[in-house]
Amino acid sequence: MNKAFVKESDRDDEDDLPEAQALPAGTRNYMTPQGYERLRDELSHLMNVERPSVVQVVSWAASNGDRSENGDYLYGKKRLREIDRRMRFLTKRLDIAEVVDPAAQPNRDQVFFGATVLYMDRAGEERTVTIVGVDEAEPLAGRISWISPVARALTKAHEGDTVTLRTPGGVEELEILEVRYPDA
Repeated sequence: MNKAFVKESDRDDEDDLPEAQALPAGTRNYMTPQGYERLRDELSHLMNVERPSVVQVVSWAASNGDRSENGDYLYGKKRLREIDRRMRFLTKRLDIAEVVDPAAQPNRDQVFFGATVLYMDRAGEERTVTIVGVDEAEPLAGRISWISPVARALTKAHEGDTVTLRTPGGVEELEILEVRYPDA
């Protein structure tokens, strides 16, 4: 059916997901082994469970006749587009992923990808962050992307170092109290 007769936009087919953070040009998509597994599991679930279930509902709804006012059919088609868009996104991200195991980090006294860092800010407040991949970041849980300003400021520093973090509110000094990596 022509899109002129259906309330569908052309933007439904695009891969830009608002929750996805873009990678800087020319960089790799670093990811921990756990983050890679999580994305792969999500892709597998969408492909093998969720999509077939929605296809079955859409097929049933289509067999009921008039599709223009059939809520199950219209919602199902929309959900299929969402699932397909997410599957394309996950496939692309997994294809360019470079899995880095923080447990294999030889320089355990220095901050690199996968490190858990305890630092103190100017106000004397201690914070703990783990530097992870863009697709794994959960700032409220203390998991920050390796391309975030805090992670970039901390990277390559050692315990006891003071690093400079440039923020829109000014320059802040962060004192690194501890650097940890997961055990192998």
